[in-house]
Amino acid sequence: MQYYNKSQEYTLTSLNVKEKQGLTNTEVEKRRAIYGKNIITSKKKIKPLIIFLRQFKNFIVYILLFALIVSFLTKDYKDSAVIAVILIFNAFFGFFQEYKAEKAIEALKKYSALKSKVLRNGKIVFIDSSEIVPGDIIILEEGDKVPADARVIESNNLQLLESSLTGESTAVSKVINSLKTNLSIADQKNMVFSGTLVTKGRGKAVVTDTAMKTQIGKIADSLSEVKDKQTPLQRKLASFGKWVGIAVIIIAILIFIVGVSKEGAWSLLFQGNYTDFLIASKVWLLTALAIAVAAVPEGLPAIVTISLALGVRKMVKTNTLVRRLPAVETLGSTTIICSDKTGTLTRNEMTVRKAYINLKEYEISGSGYQLEGKITNNGKDLPTKEAFIFRIGALCNNSFLQEDAKQIEMKGDPTEAALLVSAEKAGMDTKSLDKNWKRVGEIPFDSQRKMMSTINKNLKSGKEYVFSKGAPEVILNRCSKILIAGKAIPLTEKTKKQILNKNEEFAKNSLRVLAFAYKEKKGELEEKLIFVGLQAMIDPPRDNVKSSIKKCNDAGIRVIMITGDNRHTAEAIAKEIGIKGKSMNGLDFINLSQKEKIKTIKEVSIFSRVEPTHKLEIVKLLQEQGHIVAMTGDGVNDAPALKIADIGIAMGIKGTEVAKESSDMILQDDDFTSIVESVEEGRGIYENIRKFINYLLSSNLAEVMIIVIAILLSMPLPLTALMLLWTNLITDGLPALSLSLDPKPKGLMDKPPRKPEENILNKKALISLFYVSAIITIGVLAVFYWGIIAYAGLDELNYMQKIQTLAFTALIVMEFVRLQTVRSEYKIGMFSNKYLVAAVIASIGLQLLLIYTPMREFFGATTLNITDWAVILGVSLVVLILNLAFLKIKKKIPYLKE
Repeated sequence: MQYYNKSQEYTLTSLNVKEKQGLTNTEVEKRRAIYGKNIITSKKKIKPLIIFLRQFKNFIVYILLFALIVSFLTKDYKDSAVIAVILIFNAFFGFFQEYKAEKAIEALKKYSALKSKVLRNGKIVFIDSSEIVPGDIIILEEGDKVPADARVIESNNLQLLESSLTGESTAVSKVINSLKTNLSIADQKNMVFSGTLVTKGRGKAVVTDTAMKTQIGKIADSLSEVKDKQTPLQRKLASFGKWVGIAVIIIAILIFIVGVSKEGAWSLLFQGNYTDFLIASKVWLLTALAIAVAAVPEGLPAIVTISLALGVRKMVKTNTLVRRLPAVETLGSTTIICSDKTGTLTRNEMTVRKAYINLKEYEISGSGYQLEGKITNNGKDLPTKEAFIFRIGALCNNSFLQEDAKQIEMKGDPTEAALLVSAEKAGMDTKSLDKNWKRVGEIPFDSQRKMMSTINKNLKSGKEYVFSKGAPEVILNRCSKILIAGKAIPLTEKTKKQILNKNEEFAKNSLRVLAFAYKEKKGELEEKLIFVGLQAMIDPPRDNVKSSIKKCNDAGIRVIMITGDNRHTAEAIAKEIGIKGKSMNGLDFINLSQKEKIKTIKEVSIFSRVEPTHKLEIVKLLQEQGHIVAMTGDGVNDAPALKIADIGIAMGIKGTEVAKESSDMILQDDDFTSIVESVEEGRGIYENIRKFINYLLSSNLAEVMIIVIAILLSMPLPLTALMLLWTNLITDGLPALSLSLDPKPKGLMDKPPRKPEENILNKKALISLFYVSAIITIGVLAVFYWGIIAYAGLDELNYMQKIQTLAFTALIVMEFVRLQTVRSEYKIGMFSNKYLVAAVIASIGLQLLLIYTPMREFFGATTLNITDWAVILGVSLVVLILNLAFLKIKKKIPYLKE
């Protein structure tokens, strides 16, 4: 049914809902059973079979398939079977990695579900937008994203940006009356549509269509799918892996050429005897292929995705939702955090403590949103005739107090809620004010105007009044009179100065001050107002914010406070929480020359009376100086600054949906401490990725070097192709992946941020990597050489099986030694990661299973005795000691020190 050409009354009746009551819970359940969840079905779903089959479209798999074909053609069916099994295991592990990454990212999308304000059972509640059903009455305010198609039933200057649906770039004003038939979507001005944005005003609408029946749902199938982009780190590693792969393939080809030359098999090829050539060169061909498989780090990008996604899931538990994976990488590089004051550095639990009425100061007792308290001047209660300021505060207000189970619950902006509480303390019943004062219009708060006004009709007299609140200096400039003892008299410059001095006095005591004014509706609505007074409220700093600021200072991160509040209030709070630096008014800053701005931005850490455009300018200037900037914001006008910042951080509680959509992160508790914890988590994730790469590459390089050096020294081949493939499977698999779950290293916030352009493996890390690879290579070859001497008397088959099994097992043991030494570099305990412990035990168990069961026949291995194990463990201990010694030496050599 089309509702734009129907009246409000008809729409509500046909949807069986009452305007003041909304739907009941029982009715919601019935409708959900009929209409389902309010979700646009995505064409892109996780399909396990597709992910599994995708594993066979892989360079490594191509190499293994080639090795399988070679073994089959040379009638070595035993090798063929083992390679086939390894191929399937490799595919399953690749599937596990990719599927886990996909599921983790899918879970993140669920975390960031849109929230909506809905009237149900006569009360306004916040719910996930997916829970909305036809007939729900939704409350729309500036910054909201519309959750479903709906018919407007109340509009207070309600304007929406519908470009996502209609292509129109200008906001559309919404009306409540019915319209003529056969209108395009762009002309249906009494309808709001799913996915569009509220840019101004507020209103109510009754939901007519949800999910795939909405206008955006109908065209969902034709919408182009957004391709998943790799993070910068993934792109770096993919490129790095490509070059490593090329280098390894060149080495593998050289190994094959040298090995075939040793066998003297080239003559067979030149004679055209291809079958005999293939048989003669098979061992070297498979070895070269196995080297390529073992050494190419094809799993790096997948591991990075899993590490980032799992890290993001950890952050959710600490009230931080990361909406884009690249933000996790950027967090570790953050050099400056630009933070709002109210609600982020402070508790956002406003309580009005002072009032200035009739040029007299009043004390207001009580705290939080409890209604008990008194308003007194020198012990005398506030006279009723002087309570008008509190009525203005309650009427020029879009928040409300809701009593539930004998608890007072605040809904809406905390500042406005504090004004409702002060009105209650003045003896007013704020819940029934609209019975005598009907709101007929509103000029919403604007961050540039710094004020808000409502037009209310007195139902007894029939007269309409303008009620205004805002920044004291702004309101005073729009006033021509002042209310003294119930009479409006001219506002003199002397009185203005007296009021501004009181405002400054309040602000210096960390109080946030609002001014209040009114007039009968005549002429320009917000001009020639009558000044009534001030209300000053306190918003104390959050408990842990001071220690979090110190942690930032220790970590080389500068904190800049950016607030719309008075300069004195900002300075008082900054001093209390430990933000050091000069202070400046936003307007003064923006009027400086470019050269002066660059100089100022290095010195000023407290910006007051800031407008959204100022935020944008500050971010750009800091970025031009080479800084990585995190910026907080909550309003519609903050969106540009959030988008341009390296890390845009939206407020989860007071933030608009527009701000959230523009952000990289959402603070679900609006707490500055959560930002700092996220930066630390981001640094930890990055270090775990570095750890994994260091372990993987040092182990893989050792495998290549063992073969190359053995050939150069004319030693027998230390490892068969199957042994190399098995080693790759059990050491590069779950143990390496489990490193991403390591706890954060200590001292992460005791060093400056890393540079974004810094390579994940710098020169110092590469020196360490080559050293460790060399030690492992020497250790394995030492065990191998001992075996050559100790078992020289055996027949050739048993001799080769014995010495290769020694090298094979020594390599695996030493790689697990390396696994722990790379962790000890970060001072992480051996048993601190239960997943890693389980993975290592499982891998060692698989190796023992291979050696001591008939499985060994497939790998050309044999059993090891106590003496063999003593040699392997003894040499591994030496490798461990040399590794740990190098870590200590590194700390004393400035060039090697990280």
